[in-house]
Amino acid sequence: MNWLLLAFLSATLLGFYDVFKKKALQGNAVLPVLFLNTLFCSLIFLPVALRPEVPFGGWEVQRYIVLKSIIVLSSWICGYFGMKHLPLTMVGPINATRPVMVLLGALLIFGERLNLYQWVGVLLAILSFYMLSRSGKKEGIDFKHNRWIALTVMAALLGAVSGLYDKYLMAPHEAGGVGLNRMTVQSYFNFYQCAIMGAMVVLLWYPQRRRSTPLHWDWSIPLIGIFLSAADFVYFYALSLDGALISVVSMVRRSSVVVSFLIGAIVFHEKNLRSKVVDLMLVLLGMIFLYIGTK
Repeated sequence: MNWLLLAFLSATLLGFYDVFKKKALQGNAVLPVLFLNTLFCSLIFLPVALRPEVPFGGWEVQRYIVLKSIIVLSSWICGYFGMKHLPLTMVGPINATRPVMVLLGALLIFGERLNLYQWVGVLLAILSFYMLSRSGKKEGIDFKHNRWIALTVMAALLGAVSGLYDKYLMAPHEAGGVGLNRMTVQSYFNFYQCAIMGAMVVLLWYPQRRRSTPLHWDWSIPLIGIFLSAADFVYFYALSLDGALISVVSMVRRSSVVVSFLIGAIVFHEKNLRSKVVDLMLVLLGMIFLYIGTK
């Protein structure tokens, strides 16, 4: 299957992941929700990790995955707190700065080259995401002095670092990468995240649970892990295919903002939507140019 089509599928799944994350965080404690997410993801990939064709690799392999777990979990912690306190239709555009960071890193580190159609697609996507961010200012949120904005931006930055690191982990030795098995990476980094979040919940949230935000069960909590696992599975598979460009895959994955926008408008009744419709059309046009550029 074409790696770009897989990137679009991953984007769709990622959009629903953001929606279920927003639903689960409404009136709920962030740390235990994030722990449950990592727990469900770990359970999903446990049968995969036990398969003989998925090597453990010892500490020489696992040390790379532990570092990935720390990077991703740091991004998630920042992103979950931002998602809890900001409109869904605003978080998406801020997260959409991630492909720009990945693109710069891919050009500088991996020497990737884009053709004219791909550059047009990238520039249209950047413009649309910028316009979406400006539209969010009409909702009265000061981007310069809002800590939830700052945390969301930090989540995007750490997410970009994670994307570049994924390319390095999965690239073959002859291409300058580590050459790790993609299922080894996806399975074990979930286990490490679950262990870290379990410790944080026990040490930080549980002793203060009666004086801070409590945990309430919601049907959307397990769906976070299910849709994230599916989105990441497709994402890792796309990166493992010959010719896959991390800059393009990362950009396409950010088109998940279209899914989160539509559901944010319909389900969460968020404001200032009319001015964002044109911006979303630019997102779709940018994705079309990216697709044409890979044919």
